[in-house]
Amino acid sequence: MPTTRSFRANVLLLALGLTAPGLVMCTPATTPPTGVVHTSEQNFRVTAIVAGLEYPWSVAFLPDGRMLVTERPGRLRIVQDGKLLPQPVQGLPAIAAEGQGGLLDVALHPRYPENGWIYLSYAAAGSGGLGTEVLRARLSDSRLEQPQVIFRAEPKRRGGRHFGSRLLFDREGRLYITLGERGDQDHAQRLDDHLGAVIRLYDDGRVPADNPFVGRPGAKGEIYSYGHRNVQGAALHPTTGLVWTHEFGPQGGDEVNVLRPGANYGWPVITYGVEYVIGTKIGEGTHKEGMVQPIYRWVPSISPSGMAFYTGDKFPSWRGDLFVGGLGSEQLIRLRLDGERVTAEERMLQGVGRVRDVRAGPDGHLYLLIDAPDGALLRLDPAAK
Repeated sequence: MPTTRSFRANVLLLALGLTAPGLVMCTPATTPPTGVVHTSEQNFRVTAIVAGLEYPWSVAFLPDGRMLVTERPGRLRIVQDGKLLPQPVQGLPAIAAEGQGGLLDVALHPRYPENGWIYLSYAAAGSGGLGTEVLRARLSDSRLEQPQVIFRAEPKRRGGRHFGSRLLFDREGRLYITLGERGDQDHAQRLDDHLGAVIRLYDDGRVPADNPFVGRPGAKGEIYSYGHRNVQGAALHPTTGLVWTHEFGPQGGDEVNVLRPGANYGWPVITYGVEYVIGTKIGEGTHKEGMVQPIYRWVPSISPSGMAFYTGDKFPSWRGDLFVGGLGSEQLIRLRLDGERVTAEERMLQGVGRVRDVRAGPDGHLYLLIDAPDGALLRLDPAAK
């Protein structure tokens, strides 16, 4: 069950006819802007690649030019030559599409051309309720073959909140799985379960011996960092190779973090956010010894989802910048960096729709997924001034 305070806040939201940032909302897709979009560094046009996606969550790029798109209700779709193939990929596991849960992230193994492994994260039912699971399989035509579940978050909980769940490989081929605390705040400070943590595994699900909590009595060896609320953005820094993440705060307090092994990111003991609607304090304040401060934060909340460093050649003025999607804020945000310090923020495409995913494509373009019952895959194309 949710904590008393989170349950009370949700009751108030429902009574007022409101929905908390990050919760499922039935909003229509927004028509992409036409004409040239002018920004401080680059001008671009927005091209709709495909429409008619039902709550799309993630996109991945196959070496042959096709794209894989997950739909949260439980479908994996293929985009080929700019068209959405009518038949979804077959052979997916049983997926629990409840609340924020469903089919979530998709990622390719770093050596995909050699081994063909595709990774999916999703909400699955089991003893105690629902939880995030990760499966790998190989794509043969339009069917998944040789499926292997390599991770199951424990414990499973009832309710449909805070599943995470981005998948990211580092330069050594380790797999990071971002999780939420499933709406049960205090679990984010526990090491004896996976909730509110970032997980690090080998590509086959084995636990690396150098994970920070391996061998600690009562701790889950899969945990790499903890004290997270709901991490729905992860990207590898193109220069340092460090894992960057962002996560939802409640009402305010969205964070950008750089992951360190064994680090405690504070939720719910410290936060820059407050309870939804009622605005009461959460935890002990904004700082506490032994807990990591975010390198950047948003107050009020932007409801961040999706994250990508840009390294392509289509937009040279954006190289090295970090792009973040806004769900509730319905925008794309660009952060200019100096090391691990944010020096500037630019907000673009205000009102474009709920941006669920942001990806830098192998072709040098930026791609966005718009989360809606009639959602879309968009591409940013450079345009002259």
